[in-house]
Amino acid sequence: MAFGMARKMPPAGAGYAESGDRPVDLVHLAQHSLGDQQLEQEILRLFVRQSVIYLDRLKAAVSNDARCQAAHTIKGSARGIGAWRVAHLAEAIENPPAADYAMAFDLMTDLEKAVDEANRFIASLIDSD
Repeated sequence: MAFGMARKMPPAGAGYAESGDRPVDLVHLAQHSLGDQQLEQEILRLFVRQSVIYLDRLKAAVSNDARCQAAHTIKGSARGIGAWRVAHLAEAIENPPAADYAMAFDLMTDLEKAVDEANRFIASLIDSD
């Protein structure tokens, strides 16, 4: 059962299939916002702002602590709106297997693309108001 933003899907040509491969899980978001569409929009706007800030911090990180903090913040924000791919990539950067920090940096391009895709998707929802 979907509420709020889930009712305002981008047009079919927007590049997101009906099968649930959208960059943001709108049903998850609706459940956490109790279907309050204004709250959903504000949460999505906050994600866009925060994702840009913390992605920049992640790219500029010069220590493992700074990298982990920025990735952790992105992960939490992404989980809050149901941006599962973003959350997964941020978690992999935050906690690379066997402290493989080189792999964490290799994932940055994928994370940047996933954040961009999520933010473009959000813009298509909010701009359709």
